[in-house]
Amino acid sequence: MLIITDTQQMIIETAEKVASAFGPEYWRKCDENEIYPTEFVDELGAQGFFGLAVPETMGGSGQGMTELCLAMEALCRGGGGGGPALGYLFGLLGTLTLVKSASTLQAEQYLAPFARGEKICAFALSESDAGTNSFNIKTTAVAEGGGFRINGNKWFITNIDNSDALLLVAKTAPSGKEAVKSGSLSLFLIDLPNESLDYTPIPKHGFNYYKSNQLFIEDLFVPESALVGTLGKGFASLAPTLNAERLLVAAGSIGLARLALSSAVLYASERVVFDVPIGAHQAVQHPLAAAHARLESAWWTVRQAAAMEDQGDQSAHATALANTAKYVAVEAAIDACYHSLQAHGGAGYAREYHQERWWREVQLFRLAPLTQQMTLNFIGQHVLGLPRSY
Repeated sequence: MLIITDTQQMIIETAEKVASAFGPEYWRKCDENEIYPTEFVDELGAQGFFGLAVPETMGGSGQGMTELCLAMEALCRGGGGGGPALGYLFGLLGTLTLVKSASTLQAEQYLAPFARGEKICAFALSESDAGTNSFNIKTTAVAEGGGFRINGNKWFITNIDNSDALLLVAKTAPSGKEAVKSGSLSLFLIDLPNESLDYTPIPKHGFNYYKSNQLFIEDLFVPESALVGTLGKGFASLAPTLNAERLLVAAGSIGLARLALSSAVLYASERVVFDVPIGAHQAVQHPLAAAHARLESAWWTVRQAAAMEDQGDQSAHATALANTAKYVAVEAAIDACYHSLQAHGGAGYAREYHQERWWREVQLFRLAPLTQQMTLNFIGQHVLGLPRSY
């Protein structure tokens, strides 16, 4: 069995308590009115969740990826569904990157407030023309007078409208294979708001409590002190964070699906048709039981991948396991949410039962932080030894 320490149990119970205080009705209201969940995010900060993986010397709790995944799963399973997954993730990405790569000044100015949840950091990498090929981004940072001049556009930058800082990825070397080998991407930490940044919300499917934006960057000047890590080595600085992002999305997917499944089990136990609960019929019962089995198996994979991360394993095997965890967790979650909705029949499409919202939310995890197809590409090439397929 999976061993849970006393500290981990306390984290789980605290997360469940927070999730219960902000249950399905809270998220329904936020979704229908497109309201940012300020109270929930503030409570996460007050309870120390944003600082879980920050060293104690930097104002955090000094925990690891396992604790982050346990917290994420409990927050989603405990009542929030997909809502906490993004709310928690947004508050962690900048923090996790800075823990590894911040200068002393950046750690002092940003890391402690991030850890306490007093400030939130958005993340800007994606561009419409680059897609999954991050090295093909066109946003540039050109050295100029003790700093950098940045111009370009970003796409699907979520929650910038509620953030105090922006971790921005820009190209600092020409395109091409040689530039990639020698280093072409750099990270910059920028205070918000900034008059050189403009953004427009993108109408989208699901997650109406968080706006995803098209970001326009025009003649943004940042000092050298805004550079995070080493010039041209931004992708190396991001790599640990990207693995963490995969695992946190996997944990959140499982938590969301477990909530949807438990709701469906309750409905199937209480809904009586032709004098028996519909859950007594194998056509309803078996898909839910199979969904449970898949989720449990996926959770073991997530826990194993998180443990490897905590052990400092940066091997190809550890990265492959993080990709595998993301793939199997999301597939299991999509299956569970589908059958949970179907168990409700027509009621599943009514907002009263929350299933339609959870079904909308789980779809995002097919695509973010990377597509299911890219996880398979990695496994096919680096685990099975097949030729590169893209």
